[in-house]
This record gives sequence, C-alpha cells and structure tokens, in this order.
Amino acid sequence: MSDQNNITKALETLKNGGTILYPTDTIWGIGCDATNVEAIAKIFDLKKRDPSQSFIILVETEKRLQDLVDVPEIAWDIMDMSEKPVTLIYEKAEGLPKELLAEDGSIAIRLVKTDFCKKVITKLNKPLVSTSANFSGEKSPMKFSDISDEIKKAVDFVVEDPEDKVSEFPGSSIIKIWKDGRIKVIRE
Repeated sequence: MSDQNNITKALETLKNGGTILYPTDTIWGIGCDATNVEAIAKIFDLKKRDPSQSFIILVETEKRLQDLVDVPEIAWDIMDMSEKPVTLIYEKAEGLPKELLAEDGSIAIRLVKTDFCKKVITKLNKPLVSTSANFSGEKSPMKFSDISDEIKKAVDFVVEDPEDKVSEFPGSSIIKIWKDGRIKVIRE
C-alpha cells in the first residue's frame, strides 16, 4: 500500500472513531483522534492500561501546540537543542478530554517531524494519541515485526510497512516543564 493510501485509510479510520497502528518518529504506536473519548477508551482497553496512566499526544505544528498549551520559552529551547524526539509535559491543556490528562491536569505532547504523522494530523485537523504498540509492561516494539499479532488484530487499521525498518529511537526523551522555567527529566 502506498503512503497516500495508508494516509487515506488511517484518516477514514480516525474520523470514524477507530484506532490505528502506525509508525511515529520513534517506535510504532497505537493511536486515535485525541479528542474522541470513546476511541481513547478503546486504547486503554486494548493495552490493558490503567486509566490513571496518561498518553502522549502528537501535534504537527507549533500553532497546534500553542492552541493546546501555554508553551514556556524553555520548551522552544529544549525542542531546538534536542538531538532526538522530545516529549514535553505541560502543566495544563485546553480543549482536550480529561481522559487524556494526568491526575494533576498535565499533558505530554510531542511536536513530530515525520511526514506520515504530520500529514495525518494536518488532514485530521486534530492531535493524535500515541502510545507504544504493546501491552502495558511489555517491551516496546522497535520494528513492525516486533508487534504482537494480538495488537495488530485489535486495532481498526494497520499502516503497512513492507521494509520492517528498525526505529532510530527507542522512545522520546520526556521532560516536564513548568511555566516558571523549572524542568525535570523523566526519561532521557
């Protein structure tokens, strides 16, 4: 399946409240429309994940990021300096369902750089949920063939990857930032 066909099918699935298995700028992820509460619940169930553990969401532009959170100046510096994908945890989000937020109201967001994700998010015109394509507590898949058949069957659409290339990054760095400029590295 071509990239365009994958994008078209992924969009159709997302708009209908479905879940997708897709390549991100780090590892393979399970995703849905980040504004669809039912789809978010499906992913919690699929992953056998405790709802108190929040998900990362992906955005494709600085504007979309700024529409969701107040971005402290330090955040731009961290994103510019980071050599690998970086997910930042912001104190408070606007316009996202409470099911996506951590207990303290914070949200983890990554500004993606890969074409596939950028195109899907732009065309959907909403952020995407991104969580590793595994069951909670299991090893994250570094390539498509590492993903369990059970996960592949549980999602509504699987983006095809005939090359089975290994992810360059085993995950993103995760850094919590506060409006007052404090930062805390959660995962390097």
